[in-house]
Amino acid sequence: MPDHVLPPGPLLATVRLLPRRPGVYLFKDATGRVLYVGKAASLRARVRQYSQEPSAQSNPRLRLLVPKIAAVDTIVTANEVEALILETNLIKQHQPPYNIRMADDKAYPYVKLTGEPYPRIVMTRKVVRDGGRYFGPYPYHEPKLIGRTIRSIRRLFQLRTCPIEITRALPRPCLDHAMGLCSAPCVAWGAQLEVYQEQVRQAALFMEGRREDLLEDLRAQMTSAAAAMEFERAAQIRDQIQAMEAIGERQRITTPGLEERDIAAVVQSGDLACVEIITIRAGRIQDQEHVLLSGTRGVEPGEVLAQVLARRYSDLPMLPRELLVDVEPEGRAALEAWLSARRGSRVEVEVPRRGDRRRLVELAHENAALCLQQARAREVGPSGVGVAELQEALGLEAAPFRIEGYDISHFQGGEAIGSLVVFEGGRPRKADYRQFRMRASGEGDDYAMLHEVIRRRFVRARAEQEQLDRGEPVRPRWSVLPDLILVDGGRGQLNAAIEVLFEHNVAVPVVGLAKEQEEICLTGRPEPLRLPADSQALNLIRRLRDEAHRFANAAGRRLRERRIVFSVLDEIPGIGERRKRDLIRRFGSVRGVRAAPVEALAEVLGPKLATRVTVHLAGTASQTPLDGATGDGTI
Repeated sequence: MPDHVLPPGPLLATVRLLPRRPGVYLFKDATGRVLYVGKAASLRARVRQYSQEPSAQSNPRLRLLVPKIAAVDTIVTANEVEALILETNLIKQHQPPYNIRMADDKAYPYVKLTGEPYPRIVMTRKVVRDGGRYFGPYPYHEPKLIGRTIRSIRRLFQLRTCPIEITRALPRPCLDHAMGLCSAPCVAWGAQLEVYQEQVRQAALFMEGRREDLLEDLRAQMTSAAAAMEFERAAQIRDQIQAMEAIGERQRITTPGLEERDIAAVVQSGDLACVEIITIRAGRIQDQEHVLLSGTRGVEPGEVLAQVLARRYSDLPMLPRELLVDVEPEGRAALEAWLSARRGSRVEVEVPRRGDRRRLVELAHENAALCLQQARAREVGPSGVGVAELQEALGLEAAPFRIEGYDISHFQGGEAIGSLVVFEGGRPRKADYRQFRMRASGEGDDYAMLHEVIRRRFVRARAEQEQLDRGEPVRPRWSVLPDLILVDGGRGQLNAAIEVLFEHNVAVPVVGLAKEQEEICLTGRPEPLRLPADSQALNLIRRLRDEAHRFANAAGRRLRERRIVFSVLDEIPGIGERRKRDLIRRFGSVRGVRAAPVEALAEVLGPKLATRVTVHLAGTASQTPLDGATGDGTI
């Protein structure tokens, strides 16, 4: 029996008994697990295609699915629109393995106001009944955009993000208070409970979109404060009102003549697909969203697009008047009818062929192709397994895609260099490596030097983020924050890093990797974590630690060789700064200068001075360091 044909016996008899009516069918295996959910205008005709359609042999999903089908359940509906709605709900309920899988299922980010007496404002991907208030969802691929949103809200309403328990007993607040991002309820002289809860109420109104109500409330407060001669408070409220009005005026891209439209385009590559959805409201491109999917090999683009649109619009409270697509979605008429019913007025689904609308569709298609290319680039083999294992071992909420490693190299307490290396998706990202010459740290104090390196890194991150928030054309370098920080060392190095992050209110998990036993030191856990020697997670952080060590030592070695080379050349009469640079540029190092024939030196220095250099270096050979000389790299 060909592997694409339905098994004989009762199953084929069941197919012959299916009605010729619209509805939903569920393929199940022998254990009763739902394998696949689909919709059809005619259940009998559609299900029969799985045994009769010749193209099924070339569809890899069907080659795997059909042999496992032991039963077919059907649900008859009044029309295709009802079938579309039911199919969407059943896919969400059962998560069938052979349906197209959205890479971002249950991973949409939200802005959350926690349920604590002094609520925090944070980003989360989990919605639970914990007393908090959730705002969203936002596009899953835009956590940086949500970070900017949270910072804007904090500038307006001064809400905290730190996870500490508020006892008002801290001696001083973190830098967020000095920068106007937090009203410091953690210290005795900071915001009282009533004041802070009023800030939270205003922030909630802002995020609910009730901006006019909030502005009216603030204007009344400003007038009241001015009447009571509280001019400083009135000025603060005035600045807050102006900042809110400025935010309300911002827009990204305008499209004259286009009012309420969504644009969707699909691009496929192998088993992956990406659907780009651009949202236009009031003639402005307000947002864009990438939806990544897997399991799409052999699936028609129209089917991919139809499933994404059905799932997306089933949860959205506001729908557009028009939906522009690059390919006709499967069941277009049913999709239009369902969208129109949800909106309460006509919604058209069109494939534009020319003009401005076609250019918008091409823009969406281009963005989808770029997103899919980036997703392909991030696919990794064992490194990806290591990232997933590391998430599980450390109990992280999300996989640590970007990990930063820090190390210190010094030679006999001096000439200290700090290194920062970056792994993304388990692979080195050398363009983001950085080196730091120590400035204020005491010689040989590893903790102080590590503290300085991490502090300088996050000071630059904060400064760059402020430039980005002001809309300045800055290429993000320091503001891209890691998902995890690794320091080479034990509990002392870990505490030094935690102190800096607390000072700058950066909520990034930190671990330390001790050399001797390869033990992982964790925050809030007194005993170190020991992973098996063959663990991919352990191998990943070892490679990161070793790379940070190598990078720091290489920088330290170059620094020492440069100092020794220049000190040797300084002893030669007639060799000044310019000639030293010419020699190093031509021959690379003092070894290169010593090995060069006098004729080659004469081309740079002239015959007389070349002879003098050759004689002098021959007499100081023992002073040049060996090639293997490095700092100890210990932190």
